[in-house]
Amino acid sequence: MIDVQPVTLTLNGIRLEPLGAQHADGLRAAAVDGALWRLRVTSVPEPEQVDAYIAGALAMSNRLAFAVIEEDSGAVLGSTSYHDIVSHLDRVEIGWTWYAKRVQRSHVNSSCKMLLLGHAFEHLGCQVVGLRTDNFNFASQQAIERLGARRDGVIRHHALRRDGSVRDTVMYSITRGEWPEIRAQLAYRLQHHGVPGTC
Repeated sequence: MIDVQPVTLTLNGIRLEPLGAQHADGLRAAAVDGALWRLRVTSVPEPEQVDAYIAGALAMSNRLAFAVIEEDSGAVLGSTSYHDIVSHLDRVEIGWTWYAKRVQRSHVNSSCKMLLLGHAFEHLGCQVVGLRTDNFNFASQQAIERLGARRDGVIRHHALRRDGSVRDTVMYSITRGEWPEIRAQLAYRLQHHGVPGTC
């Protein structure tokens, strides 16, 4: 049975550390970069709601939230989480993920996924890792599919969006047996896409 505990993970100049109140100003700046809260299909907090966002994340018993940190500058780039942790099934999901606009479509997301998937499968002993996204968040669906995750299906009329509408949720997963090939593909992408120190 997995035991998910706070941990700090580093790779390619990116550090994932447990989210806390000390990250509020950095998260606020990351959200402002691109006015990300205006996107109806994301979970990015409005600047004045960042403190409540952090408090809410810390209050969830089945979520371990991380701040995404650029090691060289110390800047907060966004946030990501393990969530919907089901210890007796050796299952976690990765989500609540968002990044400042300036680092979107960079190595940051791939590095974070390498860290979180690697820790889940190789240290926690997960048998499966799930991912989910809004049915209209096509960019997120494409990013998840580029990882090699398998689309499991769609849960209809599943969750509220910030504008009060109800979304369908697209569910994906990666099994323990699939991880070695996905890890190799992620490593290849990171090596060939201008990651500092890998080329």
